[in-house]
Amino acid sequence: MEHQTVTAAFLGLLEGLTEFLPVSSTGHLLLAGHFLGFDSPGRTFEVVIQLGAILALTSVYAALVVRLFLRARHDDAARRSIVSVLLAFLPAVVIGFLAHDFIKDVLFETPTLIAVMLILGGFVLLVIDRLAPTPVHHDALALPFRKSLAIGFCQCLAMVPGVSRSGATIVGALLMGVEKRAAAEFSFLLSLPTMGAAVAYDLFKNRDVLDFSAVGDIAVGFAVAFVTAVLVVRWVLNYISRHGYALFGWWRIIVGSTALGALWMGF
Repeated sequence: MEHQTVTAAFLGLLEGLTEFLPVSSTGHLLLAGHFLGFDSPGRTFEVVIQLGAILALTSVYAALVVRLFLRARHDDAARRSIVSVLLAFLPAVVIGFLAHDFIKDVLFETPTLIAVMLILGGFVLLVIDRLAPTPVHHDALALPFRKSLAIGFCQCLAMVPGVSRSGATIVGALLMGVEKRAAAEFSFLLSLPTMGAAVAYDLFKNRDVLDFSAVGDIAVGFAVAFVTAVLVVRWVLNYISRHGYALFGWWRIIVGSTALGALWMGF
C-alpha cells in the first residue's frame, strides 16, 4: 500500500511538471506506468490527476478569463479573443471524437511509438527554436482567426502520445510568426477547453470501467499534480521568454532515447 502511494505521488509530480511543458505529459505518464508496472482500470488515475493540472491552470488564469468574458459584452477585441481560442479548439473536438477509441486502445498501448515521438519532437523543438520566423504577433489574445484555426489543427497531432499538446501548438504558433512567450500563453489558454473536454469525454466513455477503489492514491496524485502544475505555469513563461525551448528539446531526446533503450533490452 505504501509503495502504491509513493508511486501515485511520483506520477502526480510527473503530471504536474510536464502537462504544460512541450515534453508530453501523456508520454511521460504512460512510459512511467509501463516501467513501474502501474495500471488503473479505465485509466481512472491518469484521468483524475489531469483534473488537478486543469484546476491549477484555471486558478492561475481565472482572473484573466473572467475579465475577458466580462469585457466581451461591450468590447470587440475581447469577443475576438474568445472566438480565436474556440476556433483553435474546434479541430480537436471533431478529430478527438472520431478517433478516440483508436487513440486510447492502440496508440496509448504502444510504448515504443511514444519513445520515438518524444525523440522526434525533441529534434523539432531544437530546430524551430533556432530557425523560427521573425515574430509578427506578440499578443496571445490577438491572433488572426485563420492562424488560430491552424494552431488548432497542429494541436491534433498531439493525439499521438509522445507528441505533446503544448509542443504541437507552440511549434505551430512559432512557424506562423507568433512570439515565443505569446505562443506558450496561447497554448495554455487553449488547453483550458481542450483538456477539460478531453477529461470529461474520457470519464464518460469509461464510466462503466472506472475504478475509484484506490481513492487515497488518486487523491495524493491529484494534490501533487495540482501544486506542481501551479508552480510550473507561473515559472515557465518567464523561462521561455529568456531562454526559448532548447532545454525541453534536449529533455525529450534524453527521455525518449533512455526509454527506447530500456524497451529494446526487454524492460
